[in-house]
Amino acid sequence: MRRMLALILTGLLTIAAVACSDDEVTTTPATSATSSPAQQTPPTEQPSTPSPTSPPPTATVGDTIDLTGVETEERLAVTVVKVVDPAQGENQFSSPDSGMRFVAVQFRLQNTGTVVYDDSPSNGARLVDAQSQHFDAAYEDTTAGPGFPGSVAVAPGDTALGFITFEVPTASKLAKVQFAMNSGFSGNTGQWKVS
Repeated sequence: MRRMLALILTGLLTIAAVACSDDEVTTTPATSATSSPAQQTPPTEQPSTPSPTSPPPTATVGDTIDLTGVETEERLAVTVVKVVDPAQGENQFSSPDSGMRFVAVQFRLQNTGTVVYDDSPSNGARLVDAQSQHFDAAYEDTTAGPGFPGSVAVAPGDTALGFITFEVPTASKLAKVQFAMNSGFSGNTGQWKVS
């Protein structure tokens, strides 16, 4: 009986921990999150009928999303610069498996925090297709451009630019690109829509 009670209690604690997690997916571009004082208009008298609110814009390729790391001092402004689909392997030894293709995504990582960003960017990057299948980075280079090295160290104010390669099924239609700091463990994931 005690063993069953312990198992039930463990299950309930696990459910509570998952429900109380601070994980969030950010889809709003940084430039639309705030407006400058010059763009703000003085308040006016509001009509008595409520107006429908439009949803916030969704980040797409070319947009920047502000992300936070595990520590409050860790911050990046991440831009998905371009998506090359399909991407060609760098040489004759680099080719996707049968029924698969390479996709290369170029990221710009600007350190907006106060500590060095020291991580392996490919560990926190994912592609999501239209069927909600998630794909991790492949350790291949393509002719799309230079990839990130195994890890990068970016000082506050500095920027890193590089491609991350993914291997996805030939029939998959890309839908989203995701990126999170701290090898994907930060709890704050940026998400860009791919059209």
